[in-house]
Amino acid sequence: MAERDTYKYQLKKGGKIVHRGITNDLNRREAEHQERFPGTTLHQVERRVTRESALKWERRGGKRAYKKS
Repeated sequence: MAERDTYKYQLKKGGKIVHRGITNDLNRREAEHQERFPGTTLHQVERRVTRESALKWERRGGKRAYKKS
């Protein structure tokens, strides 16, 4: 069974999402983004998932796999 070691995240400035991505180290990735884009905040999306699942989410543009009712 694949390990759930990958985080999905959104980078926001104000209330607006400016970037979506995946990483295996949220703290490192947030520091990298802060260096390039000061004033942004990184928000974890859901729980850790497998790398494969995270890549699928990223390819879909960070959209949920289901519709909210």
